[in-house]
Amino acid sequence: METCNISKSILSITTPGVHLVPGDDKLARKITHLCNNAGAELKRRRPDQFGFFASLPVPDISGALEEIKRAYDELDCDGVTFETNKHGVYLGDQRLDPIFEELNRRHATVFIHPTTPCMPDGHTAAVPVTLFPRSTYEFFFDTCRAVINLFASGTVSRNPYITFIIPHMAGAFPPLVDRFSRVAPLLGLPGVDPQLSPDFVRERLNRQFYFDTAGWPFPAQVHGLLQYVTPERILYGSDFPFTPLHAVVACCEEHDEHLPQVFKEEVEKVCTGNAKRLLKME
Repeated sequence: METCNISKSILSITTPGVHLVPGDDKLARKITHLCNNAGAELKRRRPDQFGFFASLPVPDISGALEEIKRAYDELDCDGVTFETNKHGVYLGDQRLDPIFEELNRRHATVFIHPTTPCMPDGHTAAVPVTLFPRSTYEFFFDTCRAVINLFASGTVSRNPYITFIIPHMAGAFPPLVDRFSRVAPLLGLPGVDPQLSPDFVRERLNRQFYFDTAGWPFPAQVHGLLQYVTPERILYGSDFPFTPLHAVVACCEEHDEHLPQVFKEEVEKVCTGNAKRLLKME
């Protein structure tokens, strides 16, 4: 943090999350408790430097609801974190509705991190692409799937008091915004939120969503997202430690070079101001 001039970090568990063995909810609850207790203790000892997003043992619904109560009422979490899918259950799946209803009631901040895609028709390649780690591009595709499903399922519109944080400048989502939001009403797809339209998606992106800069958003990727959201929705993200320190430092140097060109007088908002507003630190 000192190397990159970061004064405060919000910590979270990303892939593989806390539900490691399909069907073993007991183990998942134990791991969840351990992780969230550790995050809460770190925040208690150094509240000036650390906050945390609580993990949930999804797809264990009752366990997740119990942990939401504990995380907010006892552990003083700053929000919760989800993977884009867990054992193939994608965000937006109706089985998760009770969880999002409770998070909406609590006006929660929900951080979403991608993981390995889990698609029913994804095992047909004789020789899968293995030259890059899955996080290089598959994670970006899974981010797109999850965010589209949150909109299409009506999860976003039914839960207007949830604030979502999407990493990596929304991954592969921005190029498909107009496509998926136009196709649904044109084709009359059953089960899709009837409010879905390009204007609706744009409005909700600028009301309920933030996006972080983890990865390499400069010089090109950032401009795709800024077609749909204002600079007030952008946060700094490091992806440390999955992104090792030397790469985080390199990304920070790119930020320093490109932020003034892209955001001009709003650099301070992207670096600190937006996060302070979101986390009620002002």
